[in-house]
Amino acid sequence: MRWGWSLPLLLVLPFPAFPADDTSKQDQASKTTDPEIPQHRLLNDTFRLRLGTYYAQTTTEANFTTQNGGAGVDVNFEDLLGVGSRKWVGEAAMYWRMTEHWRVDFDYFSINRGATRTLARDVTWGDFSYSAGTEVNSTTKISDLRAVVGYSFFKRADKELGAGLGLHMTGFAANINATASGSVSVGGGSVSASGGGASSESVSAPLPVASVYGDFALTDTWALSLRTDWLSMNYDKYSGAIRATAVDFVYQPFTHFAFGFGVHSLTLALDVHYSNSQTQVRFVSHGPVAFVAYSY
Repeated sequence: MRWGWSLPLLLVLPFPAFPADDTSKQDQASKTTDPEIPQHRLLNDTFRLRLGTYYAQTTTEANFTTQNGGAGVDVNFEDLLGVGSRKWVGEAAMYWRMTEHWRVDFDYFSINRGATRTLARDVTWGDFSYSAGTEVNSTTKISDLRAVVGYSFFKRADKELGAGLGLHMTGFAANINATASGSVSVGGGSVSASGGGASSESVSAPLPVASVYGDFALTDTWALSLRTDWLSMNYDKYSGAIRATAVDFVYQPFTHFAFGFGVHSLTLALDVHYSNSQTQVRFVSHGPVAFVAYSY
């Protein structure tokens, strides 16, 4: 009976039991830390910077015509002008997770090539026509800066699916310059090949794209990343299409550093119409990539 006075007090004292909400939170936490669910930093880091190299195999066809140059023909820079079709190029990328579901991605690469070759057939480029047998120097540059804002509509500890909208800022520049041998004509008249017969063109276009992406943790150290961009448009002076894909395997044995390899591709068809000229570009690039990454 000596404890009878304490019974009312025991009824109002807090007990170390977990309310329903806390229990559900614990269950949710246990799921995210379940040892059977891979925990890869690719799906959890806020920021990731990647630097790598891309062994690009390319095909480049372009047509540059002006009102004075008349109807031009497609020029294949690899087969006709001897520009190398394979080259190691640098590539950079980063992403920033602004919130749990929103992210922004940037990617950039640039391919610069040049060659000297004796023409096997006549070539018209801009105002200049180069006859077969003329020796020409040629250079090309293709660059692509990709910026996409994405939303992950499905997000779990080990997998992520999302879609986004953004831009591919694509640039193309080409130059053909005759050397001392051969003949060149401009506007119907002949010019000396030595010190003349040079024609260049450069265009850049902001190409809006829709993007779909997915990241999947295979283990705590291995992950698979997939991405594809698509565009088909006709606006202002631009028309054309773009397709870009990336398949990457990411190995992250350290907290802040990772390594990886994959395959990337870019297919571009671009027509740019100015008041006195027109440029058409058909560019295909694909090949393996290798990279290192820093994240936190």
